Amino acid sequence: MKTLFSNLFILSSLILFLVSCNNSPKTSNTSDMTKINPTLAETVYDFKVKDIDGKEMDLSKYKGKKLMIVNVASKCGYTSQYEDLQNVKEKYSDKITVLGFPANNFGGQEPGTNEEIKSFCSSKFGANFDMFSKISVVGDDRAPLYTWLVEKAGEEPSWNFCKYVVSEDGKTVQFYNSRMNPMEIVEKL
Repeated sequence: MKTLFSNLFILSSLILFLVSCNNSPKTSNTSDMTKINPTLAETVYDFKVKDIDGKEMDLSKYKGKKLMIVNVASKCGYTSQYEDLQNVKEKYSDKITVLGFPANNFGGQEPGTNEEIKSFCSSKFGANFDMFSKISVVGDDRAPLYTWLVEKAGEEPSWNFCKYVVSEDGKTVQFYNSRMNPMEIVEKL
């Protein structure tokens, strides 16, 4: 009888432990981006990221807005799209919000620090759309936000300046490759 109670106690303790693990918070901090399990995220607004200055930002700030999320790089053949992204911000800010995520995944074309990237974007292109800390957009160290975008759109970035357009509800995601000009994308929306 004593063994039965002992086994029941161990079993109930194990069940309580497993339940508490499943109910643990979704997020934990990393140096570049607050980590969330992408499979638990229902919308893009469930993510927290670090802006280009390293301050944590909750993407719920953009709730109800259409977003164009772009993996940018300063030394790429498509770098001139910074100007197009700025034009989207200036001409269509009532229609869509541009979010730039520097990444060094393709050809080592974004080697700079966040400070260098910020300075380059503003001095060379006058870009002042929302920029975030440098992340990885492919591979084992891919940022959780990009894991979620890839799962929703069914395509991962194949080069710099790939675009994900996220609907106002934060759930529907469309993928556009690097060759697609941001202005053309917005004009089709």
